[in-house]
Amino acid sequence: MAFDSILIANRGEIACRIIRTARSLGLRTIAVYSEADRGAPHTAMADEAVMIGPAPVGESYLRSDRIIEAAQASRAGAIHPGYGFLSENEAFAEAVDNAGLVFIGPPAKAIYLMGNKAEARRRMMEAGIACVPGYEDEDQSDAALADAAEEIGYPVMVKAAAGGGGRGMRLVHDAAQLDEALALARAEAASAFGSDELIIEKAVERPRHVEVQIFADAHGNVIHLGERDCSVQRRHQKVVEEAPCPVLTPPLRAEMGAAAVHAAKAVDYRGAGTVEFLLDASGAFYFLEMNTRLQVEHPVTELITGLDLVAMQIAVAQGSVLPLEQSDLKMEGHAIEVRLYAEDPARGFLPATGPVDLWRPASGEGIRIDAGIRNGQEITPYYDPMLAKIIAWGENREVARARLLRAVEETVLLGPATNTGFLANVLRQPSFADGEATTAFISETYGDDIRGDIPNGHNVALAASLFLEAEREAAFETAAYISRSQLGWSSAPLSPIPLQLTTESGTFEVSALNRRNVWSITVGDDLFAVEIAEKDGPALRARINGRTVDAVAVVHDTHLALAVGPQRLYFQRALAGQTDDMAGGGGRVLAPMPGLVVDLLVSEGQHVSKGEVLAVLEAMKMQHPITAPVDGTVERVGAAMGEQLGSGDLMIEITPEDL
Repeated sequence: MAFDSILIANRGEIACRIIRTARSLGLRTIAVYSEADRGAPHTAMADEAVMIGPAPVGESYLRSDRIIEAAQASRAGAIHPGYGFLSENEAFAEAVDNAGLVFIGPPAKAIYLMGNKAEARRRMMEAGIACVPGYEDEDQSDAALADAAEEIGYPVMVKAAAGGGGRGMRLVHDAAQLDEALALARAEAASAFGSDELIIEKAVERPRHVEVQIFADAHGNVIHLGERDCSVQRRHQKVVEEAPCPVLTPPLRAEMGAAAVHAAKAVDYRGAGTVEFLLDASGAFYFLEMNTRLQVEHPVTELITGLDLVAMQIAVAQGSVLPLEQSDLKMEGHAIEVRLYAEDPARGFLPATGPVDLWRPASGEGIRIDAGIRNGQEITPYYDPMLAKIIAWGENREVARARLLRAVEETVLLGPATNTGFLANVLRQPSFADGEATTAFISETYGDDIRGDIPNGHNVALAASLFLEAEREAAFETAAYISRSQLGWSSAPLSPIPLQLTTESGTFEVSALNRRNVWSITVGDDLFAVEIAEKDGPALRARINGRTVDAVAVVHDTHLALAVGPQRLYFQRALAGQTDDMAGGGGRVLAPMPGLVVDLLVSEGQHVSKGEVLAVLEAMKMQHPITAPVDGTVERVGAAMGEQLGSGDLMIEITPEDL
C-alpha cells in the first residue's frame, strides 16, 4: 500500500489543504480541474494538474472514469477524494481499488453501510445505538412517505438517503408542505448525489448537533478525537463549528465517544469518519448519520489536539498503525470555525457569483485561514458557494471567539457578495457568546429578518471621496506639467461636484468640495469632512469628522467595493445618461442569480397566481423555486429547460390582472 504520489479528486480550499500536507510529507501531488477552474489556486499548488471536463460537476468532478484515467496517466499511486463530490460514493472507492490505486478513505462497503442514511439507521439500530424515530424502508412512493410522516408525527425532516451537507433536506411542519418538500428534496439529492432515495425522521426540537471525530486503522484499532458542536446552522448547513462542545461534561463526552467508536467497529471502518448525534436538553443523544470522509470542520479538532488529520489519513491508507491510543488523547484550549460563503444575505442568501476583486485573509496569533481562491478568480454558479474557512484557537472559548470575530472583520473578499457581516453578527450574539446556541439559534435569533449590509452616512461620504480621489488621480496621470500641489487649486470659487451613488439599499444624492485635500461631502442634510490620511494599495486610513476609520477599497470606473469592519458595501456611481436596465418589477420575473433551469412549470397564455411556482433554478447544487410576483397571465416565457441563465436574465413576463 506504499505510494509516493496522490491525486486529489476535488477543488477549492480542501484540495489546497490536502496538497499542503501531502507536500510536507514529501509526496508528489496531482490536481484535477474543470474548464471553469482553469488556473485555480489548487492547480498551481500541485506538482501536476489534469483537466477532466467541462464546468458542470456531472461532466467533470463527478466523472469517476475521467478521474481514474487522470490518476493513471499521471502515475499517481493514490486518490484522496476530499469531501463532497465522490468522497462518499462506494462505486468510486471500489473502482479506485480495482484500478490498482489506493483510495484514501474507508472501504467501499463501509461507505455504503454508513453513507446511505437508510442503511446506516438500520445498522445502528441493530448495534443498539439509539436513533431518532423515522422511516428508512425501500418503498419510496409519495404515499408510503406520507403515511410514514403521519405515523411519526409532524414536524418531520425529509432527507436524502445518500450524501449530506444539508442538500436534499427539508423541514416539513404539516402534511400540506410534504409534496413540495419531497419533490425538491428528490431533485436536489439526484443532482448532488446521483440518488433520489429519501428517508423521514422526526424533527427533534431545539437540539444541539454534536459530532464525534473517529479514526480507525487497518489493524482493528479505533479511537475518537473528541467532539465538535455544529449547532449553528442555516437551511441545515453548518455556519459555525467549535470544539469542544460548550455543554458536554467529561462523562457525557466519554459516553458519546464510546458510541461513535462502537458505530465504526460495527461496519469495519477504516480511516477518518464522523459520527453525528442530536443532543437534547436532558443529555440524551440520538444517532443522526455518519460521514464517511473528512469533514469541512476538521480544523477545529486539529487545533485542540495538535494532530494533522490528513497526515493520519495518508498514514492509515499506507497501512500504518494509528499513532496514538485513546488514553493518549489530549485536548487543549478551544477552537471555532466559520464558513465564508459567496452568498447575499440581503437577497435571502442566494448564491453570488463574479470575479474576486480582492482577497486579503486575516493573520495573527491563533488564526488559521483555509482557502482556495485568488485575486481575479471567477466565482461560478457550478460549485458549492463556500470559499474559505476562518478558524481561531484560544486558551478558552471567549479568547477563541474574540480572535475569530476580529479575523472575520479583517478577512476581506471583495467582488461577489459574501456572508461576512452575518458571520460577525452571529459571533456577537449574547446567546452564542454564552455557549447556549442550539440548532434553532438562527431561526430564533433572526427569523426572516436577516438583512444585508446597509451603508450609513459615513460610509457614503467615504465612498464619494474615494470615487473622486480615483478620478483625480486618473486626471493627474494623464495631465502634463501639473504638480501634485496644484490639485484642487482654483483662482475662482469652486462649485460643488454632484454625485449619485446607488447601493442595494437605495440611492444617495451627494455633493462634494475639496479644500486642501480634505473633502467636504454632503449626504442629505449631513456634512462630512473626509481626509484620506494613508493609502497602501487597497488598504487605507481615513479621518471622517475627526474619527479614524480603517478600510479596504477597490474602485473600477463607476463601481466601488468597500470593506469597513464587517461590512462589505458595493456602490455604483451614476453617470449622465446612464439607466438601469436590470430593474425588474410588475410582472417581469428575472433570474435572481446565475443558474440552470431544471424545471419550467408554465407556458404562454397560462393564468398564474401570486406565489405560484413558475420554474426551478439550480445554482451551486441547491434548488431555488421561482414564484409569481403577481396574479396574471403569462405573456412571455424567456427561458428554456436546461438553459444556463445569468443574474438578471428575463425568465417570464406576466401581464398583471389589474392592468
